[in-house]
Amino acid sequence: MISSFIIVFREMIEAGLIVGIVLAATRGVPHRGRAVVLGIVAGILGACLVAAFAGELADLFEGSGQEIFNAAILALAVVMLTWHNVWMAGHGREMARELKAAGHQVKTGERTLMALSVVVGVAVLREGAEVVLFLYGIAAQGGTSASGLAAGGALGLVAGGVISGLMYFGLLTIPAGRLFQVTSGLITLLAAGMAAQSVLFLQNGGWLDYFTATVWDTSWLLPEDSITGRLLHTLVGYSQSPTGAQLIAYGGTILVILVLMRLVPQGPKKATRAAA
Repeated sequence: MISSFIIVFREMIEAGLIVGIVLAATRGVPHRGRAVVLGIVAGILGACLVAAFAGELADLFEGSGQEIFNAAILALAVVMLTWHNVWMAGHGREMARELKAAGHQVKTGERTLMALSVVVGVAVLREGAEVVLFLYGIAAQGGTSASGLAAGGALGLVAGGVISGLMYFGLLTIPAGRLFQVTSGLITLLAAGMAAQSVLFLQNGGWLDYFTATVWDTSWLLPEDSITGRLLHTLVGYSQSPTGAQLIAYGGTILVILVLMRLVPQGPKKATRAAA
């Protein structure tokens, strides 16, 4: 539940900031609200379409090949989470500038309101598609029920919407950069846990025969099927009896994400924030 909350909350904040920047840049443009709503609805429908196809694909692998499918979904989620953190670290400000420029072009008549809908729709579709993929990855890890995923996602949606609204209207002064730093750390741990679980699926399916020995067993101290164990399993990838390959995948994922976030070129330090 908490892992799905973090994912949806983060994506909702990003989508909310995008919408906020566009609204701020097009203040005074007639019917801009209608265009933004149209873009949001189109993006949500597109994300639902992605979810439907993902569900069909999962059904095809039900039973035979389930381990390799789950491992592939988790590996893809890890890649996307890594790219997500790295890209936001270096291009978040650049994206804000581009959105403001697009809003200014609509305001001056250089672009139509339909272009505004497309900008918002693509942004919402991207965030929604990422949510679908990440939630499938969380579900593949196990330890989280469908109701828990739905509840966490719903809470993340509401909380992200409220925070985005408060930030847009200037009622909340938390710097977006600081908020993303915290959620980036949590997402890094989520990605590491997914990488370790992906390796376990490959080992269980007989696709990976290296470093299969159990390194330690903490089931006597913190069973994985306990409430705390399940919470830590979904949130940070805790395993009561990890193999060597799982630990390598876990530590390697964290190291790669941190190094890439350090190496990515940083944009100008000037902060960009949507104002009402």
